[in-house]
Amino acid sequence: MTRLGHVAVRVQDMERAKRFYAGLGLRLTWDAQDWAYMQAPGNGDGIALLSPSYTAAGPHFAFHFSDRAEVEVVHDRLEAEGHRVGPVHDHRDGTASFYLQDPEGNWLEMLYEPATGIPSNVGAAAIPAPISLAPAG
Repeated sequence: MTRLGHVAVRVQDMERAKRFYAGLGLRLTWDAQDWAYMQAPGNGDGIALLSPSYTAAGPHFAFHFSDRAEVEVVHDRLEAEGHRVGPVHDHRDGTASFYLQDPEGNWLEMLYEPATGIPSNVGAAAIPAPISLAPAG
């Protein structure tokens, strides 16, 4: 895992939420009718804003991985340990992920993020993913 990369929250008023997070310095990366993705320009950490009509996923937090194969390995390991995991999906933005619930019922996503970052559909340059550092010692 490279990092805890984003959180996803439900919002009632998408335009109001985008203005608020833009005011905090986040940049709009992906803008769709039912969801938006905003990122910190310096490191690419993000927040997904989910409208009431968005049904593909609910509120969650996501661990980002720099290697797609590692997502598959984590998926298979969690499944072998008896955790209920969803299938790995390839997304239109070049990422891939799966969802699961932790033992407390919190939803999380395991997401492959390309080294070039998450592409934008609003014309913004992608923010390169942070370089994974090897553990010390």
